[in-house]
Amino acid sequence: MNFKKAVRKIHLWLGLATGIIVFIISITGCLYAFQMEISNLVEDFRFVEVQDKPFILPSQLQAIGQKELPNKHIHAIQFKGKNEAAEVIFYNEEPLYYDICYINPYTGKVQKTVNEFSGFFRFILDGHFYLWLPHELGQTIIATSTLIFILIIISGFILWFPKNKSAAKQRFWFKWKKSTKWKRKNYDLHNITGFYVLSIALIFAITGLVWGFPWFAYSYYTAIGGEKSLIYEEPKSVLQDNLEATANPLDKVWLKMQKEYPKAQSIEVHPQEEENSPIAANANLGDGTYWQTEYRYFDAYSLEEIEVNNIYGKLKNATNSDKLMRMNYDIHTGAIIGLPGKIFAFLISLLVASLPVTGFMVWLGRKKKKKTS
Repeated sequence: MNFKKAVRKIHLWLGLATGIIVFIISITGCLYAFQMEISNLVEDFRFVEVQDKPFILPSQLQAIGQKELPNKHIHAIQFKGKNEAAEVIFYNEEPLYYDICYINPYTGKVQKTVNEFSGFFRFILDGHFYLWLPHELGQTIIATSTLIFILIIISGFILWFPKNKSAAKQRFWFKWKKSTKWKRKNYDLHNITGFYVLSIALIFAITGLVWGFPWFAYSYYTAIGGEKSLIYEEPKSVLQDNLEATANPLDKVWLKMQKEYPKAQSIEVHPQEEENSPIAANANLGDGTYWQTEYRYFDAYSLEEIEVNNIYGKLKNATNSDKLMRMNYDIHTGAIIGLPGKIFAFLISLLVASLPVTGFMVWLGRKKKKKTS
């Protein structure tokens, strides 16, 4: 068996083994691409009428939100634009829940409380991340299939690579005559489409694997020169006997962040989780992206700022490797270049979803041919 025959067999069997999973990942990625834009159109409770007065303080929103869901833990309070509702975010891992209480930041009126584990887009995201299976099992299958997909991309490129200039003519564009059979058209759809999407599909796969396998994320980060921790770990507050506790630290941190980042798209503050927890805060400076978020941590008693040695710190302290890791979500969704990027990612995902279908048809056609010969 020569080299290309061996590669063809590898490509075939890996494709048959993971084709349906690749199709689901790609289609759900397509459907989720414009989640934010669609949600903003249909969920009017996310928005408020702009008023000529300041936002109410986080501690007030905290009290309002806690009254709404008294038995749940408040993870964070987020302020967005002047015409957007503030969010009191309830999140816990055991027992697992994730709710957002949307509140008018001028009046304190509760607009709506939403279970973020429900709804159409959550269903789509669960398919994309977990195949609608138990999370640990589903994530492992998704990540393993994505890793295999990288091998499929590489083997597909080897098979696509033309032997000579004559063969190259049918590798870059579709040249169909009226008499061209559907089998040839299907083969070209698989072969040529695969070539044009392979580089972007590889980027999708790599950025997806960063979430799928911790070892892959660490290896990738190290390979691009990263030296910090990838684990989100908050520093500790220190309660000193001779130090009087600061009154309303949550409000003071938020006012500080508001003053220092007047053009931020959103500012989020985290109430103290435990006695030695800090007041964590972040300000997102990007429009529609997340990588430019400034992460800050303050001692809950002295309000002194505490630095961290992971990638979730100040943007000015981030190396190029740190920034690339922080861009991972924005690259994966195409949001890194705005709406055009999302449209591009949507179209590429759609084309990637077609590859398992056309590939299966190629295999089926050859199988039938063998039976009849």
